[in-house]
Amino acid sequence: MRRVMVRYKVKPEHVQRNGELVRAVYAQLHREKTPGIRYATFKLDDGVTFVHLAETEDGANPLGALAAFQEFQSDIGARCDEPPVVAELEEIGSYPAMSFRA
Repeated sequence: MRRVMVRYKVKPEHVQRNGELVRAVYAQLHREKTPGIRYATFKLDDGVTFVHLAETEDGANPLGALAAFQEFQSDIGARCDEPPVVAELEEIGSYPAMSFRA
């Protein structure tokens, strides 16, 4: 199992567009019932920082095959004040067991 966190800041004028693109990814995930991934996205209280958490069963990332995710990534650099930073996560503990909603 692989867990990652991606964090980035978008330019204030791109917050709405970024949210639309993220929602389109979730719409495709739900429509296609994409297996092998648990995924959640959060916007922090500063209004411009986004955090994506992903957990994949076999380490392969099915997001890359989604047209909506490809569109989301296509102009991410132009939308960002701070580019995406990916960090691998190692669970130390959680209570109760933390999981992303299905």
